[in-house]
Amino acid sequence: MYSIVKNLHSYWAYLVLLVLILAVVNSLYKTFSNKEYEPKDFRIALFTLIVTHIQLLIGLVLYFTSPNGFHSIKANGMGGLSPFARLLAVEHPFMGILAVTLITIGYSKHKKKLTSKPKHKTIAIFYTIALLLVLTRIPWSVWLG
Repeated sequence: MYSIVKNLHSYWAYLVLLVLILAVVNSLYKTFSNKEYEPKDFRIALFTLIVTHIQLLIGLVLYFTSPNGFHSIKANGMGGLSPFARLLAVEHPFMGILAVTLITIGYSKHKKKLTSKPKHKTIAIFYTIALLLVLTRIPWSVWLG
């Protein structure tokens, strides 16, 4: 069970990064070029929201089934974790939850805007911050190795 969830979380992360980067680039481009908000933009933002929420759910399952997550903290305490174990058990999950929260807030706020520029700008700000948070806490040595 653990290896299936771990592989799913790892491979789904590629999709998350792809759609999150697409949403950020799309919103930044349209913000700075004063393009109209189109149904395609709505779908990109919504698909990004859905994909990141699915990743969060997979990650939470992984957190409670992984020996590197909750069980590691329970067995060693916070002071007994190595820097890499702390990344997997604390920093990565916290930043993931924070990133999904920002994406959710940005998506919700953008729907309330009435004109194109504020819609694009809201998505650009919240999704870009979320992308940066995600990129800082990916365990690159495990993910690419």
